[in-house]
Amino acid sequence: MSALEPRANPDLVGHAQAVAALAESCRTGRLHHAWLLTGPPGIGKATLAYRFARALLAGSPEPTLFVPPASPVFRRVAAGSHADLITVERAWDARRQRLQGEIVVDTVRGIAEFLHLTPVEGGWRVVVVDGTEMLNRQAANALLKVLEEPPARAILLLVCAAPGQLLPTIRSRCRRLRLQPLTPAETEQVLAGTLPDSTAEMRKRLAHVAAGSPGRALALAEGRGMELAALAEQVLTELPETDLARMHAVADALGRDEDALGLFLEHLCAGVAAAVRAGARGQADAAQRKLLASRPLDAWVEVWQGLCRLRDDTEALHLERRQAILTAIRMLADTAPRVS
Repeated sequence: MSALEPRANPDLVGHAQAVAALAESCRTGRLHHAWLLTGPPGIGKATLAYRFARALLAGSPEPTLFVPPASPVFRRVAAGSHADLITVERAWDARRQRLQGEIVVDTVRGIAEFLHLTPVEGGWRVVVVDGTEMLNRQAANALLKVLEEPPARAILLLVCAAPGQLLPTIRSRCRRLRLQPLTPAETEQVLAGTLPDSTAEMRKRLAHVAAGSPGRALALAEGRGMELAALAEQVLTELPETDLARMHAVADALGRDEDALGLFLEHLCAGVAAAVRAGARGQADAAQRKLLASRPLDAWVEVWQGLCRLRDDTEALHLERRQAILTAIRMLADTAPRVS
C-alpha cells in the first residue's frame, strides 16, 4: 500500500498547532489571504494545505478542518476537478519523462485570472502552490504581483520546504506556519497505515532514519533507500577524514544511477540538518558532535544550504552526476578551522 496523494488524503498526523491556527482564523474571520506552510520535505505540508482547502470550500470548517471522504467537496478536490481550486506545481516533461526542474512563469500566469473570477460555488477561490521554492525568477515575480493585489474571497496556500530561497517580498506578504518534523511515534503511526505488511521493528528503524519525515521513510522503504541512507550516514560519520579512493568509488557507483544520486544527496542534506538542529538544542549524539566539531554551527548551516542547492541544481540543470557527488563530499570535508 502506497501513501495517498496529499489532495486525496483524509488523514493528517501531527501539526495540531498549525491546524488550530488555521481553524481559529476561520472562526474569527481574520483569514489572511496568503499562507506559507514551511518545514522539511515529507512531513505533511501539502496534506495540510489540501485539508485546509477542503474545509474552506466545504464551508463552516470544524476545529480539526476535517471533511469526510464521502463529501462531494472531498471527492472533487481528490479528483482535481473542483471548480474553485487549482494547483500550481512543476509540470511533467514528456520528453524526459520526469518533472521539470522548476516551476515556470507560464504555469503561474493563470493564477491572477482564476482568482478574479467569481467563485462557482459562492465561497472561496483557493490556489495551492506545491513546491514554492521551485519557482524560477519570472514565476516568482508573477506570483508576487498576485500577492501584492489579492482579490476578495481568494486564498493562496504556499507549500515550501526551503523558504530561504523565496523572494523576501513573497515571504513578507504571507502568514507563515512553520511545521515541525513528526515525532518517532507519529512517523510510525503513518507508516503503519502506508506499509501495513511491514514489521514494527522495520517501521521503528525507518522512523529513526527518516528523522520525522514519513515521506522520506516511504522513500527509504523502496529500492535502495536504506542502503543509500546507510552510505550517507557512513560518509558523515567518517568526516572530517575521507578516503579519497573510496569516495571516487562511491561517485562512480552512484553516478550511473540517476534515482540513487538524488536520494543520496537528500540523505546528506537531511543528516546535516538533523545534526545542526540537535547541536543548536544541545541534544547532539556522539556522532553528530564529532561532525559538528570541525567548524562553527553557522558554517554548517551554510554547508547545508550549499548541499540543498547542489541537489536541486543537479536535478534542474541535469549536471554531471558523478561530479555532483564529489562536489558534495568536498563541501563536507573542506572544514574551517576547528572549534576549540
